[in-house]
Amino acid sequence: MARDIDKKLRLTAALLGAVTSKDLAKMFRRANSSTSFDVNRAYKWLQGRARPRERQLYEDWAKVLELDRSGDWVAECDAESFLDEICARHHREPDALRGRAEASIAPAHGQEPDLALTGIFACYSHAWSPYYRGRLIRGELSIAIVPNPRRLVASYAEVLPTGRLQLEGTVTVGKRLMRLNLRERAGDAEFFLCLFPPSPPVSILGGLMCGGTIIDLDARPSVTRIAIVRLPATSARLLHEAEAYLPANGLISHDLAALGLPIANPAAVDQRLGEFLSGAGNGIDQISLATYGRVVELFDRAWLTQGTDATA
Repeated sequence: MARDIDKKLRLTAALLGAVTSKDLAKMFRRANSSTSFDVNRAYKWLQGRARPRERQLYEDWAKVLELDRSGDWVAECDAESFLDEICARHHREPDALRGRAEASIAPAHGQEPDLALTGIFACYSHAWSPYYRGRLIRGELSIAIVPNPRRLVASYAEVLPTGRLQLEGTVTVGKRLMRLNLRERAGDAEFFLCLFPPSPPVSILGGLMCGGTIIDLDARPSVTRIAIVRLPATSARLLHEAEAYLPANGLISHDLAALGLPIANPAAVDQRLGEFLSGAGNGIDQISLATYGRVVELFDRAWLTQGTDATA
C-alpha cells in the first residue's frame, strides 16, 4: 500500500532542487523515457488527493534518487524512513531537508518569484588566498525556502585543503539588488554577496562577493566578482565533494561539464565568463596590510598629537 506520497515527493523535490512539478517530471523522464509520471496527476499527488498506481513509476522513483531500494519499498515506506534513506545516500542533513520540503513547490503552470531562485548553483570567483593567487575558486550555493516565516535562505560552501567551509544566511531580493548575508556557524567567517537582481529562468546570477581571506596569515578585507551558475539537481553530490580550487589555467566550461551541466559552446562560455570575472582589472580587489598600515600610522599619529599636520 503506497503511503505518504505527497510528503515523499516534496522531500524528493527538496533534495534535487526541483521548483515545479514539471521539473520533477523531467527528472523521472531522465530515469525512464517512457515513465508514467504525469505533470497534471503529480499536482494531485503533491496535494495528497491521489496516489500513483503503476508499480513501474516507483521503480523509476528509486532510479531518480539513485537508491539501492526496490520500487515497492519506495511506495510502502513512511516519510521518515524515506527521509533517512535519501539523506544517508546523498549526505544531507535530515532536519534541513525536512524544513525545505515543508515549503510547497509551485504548480507547473507558473511559479512564484522566490521559488524560481531555489536550486543548486556553482559559484566561480577569484581566489583571495595568497597561496592560490591567480586561481579560480568554486563554491557551492544552495538556495531554498523555509516556512514560519516563509523566506529564502542560502547555504554556501567551499571544499578547502583545510577542510569544508560552510556559511549560511539570508537572501533578500530587491528591485535593484539581490543580497546574501552569510555567516559560518562554528566560526567567524562572513561573506556578503551583492548581486544583480535575478531574471527568469535564473540560469545564472552575478555580482560581487566581499569578505575576509580564509587561508592566509591574517584575514584581509577582499572583494571579487562572482558568477553563480545553476546546475542540474543531480549535480548536488558531485559539487558537494569537488575540491574548491580549480587547476591553474583551468577552464570553467570543463568544470561545469564535469558537474553535469550540458555545454554546447565551451569557448563562448569561457570567453563570456572570463570577461565578466576579470572586468577592467583582474576581478579582485584586496587591500594589503602594509598599505593600510601606512595610512593608519599617518592618521593615528596626527590624531594622537592633535597638532601635527596630517599630511606631513
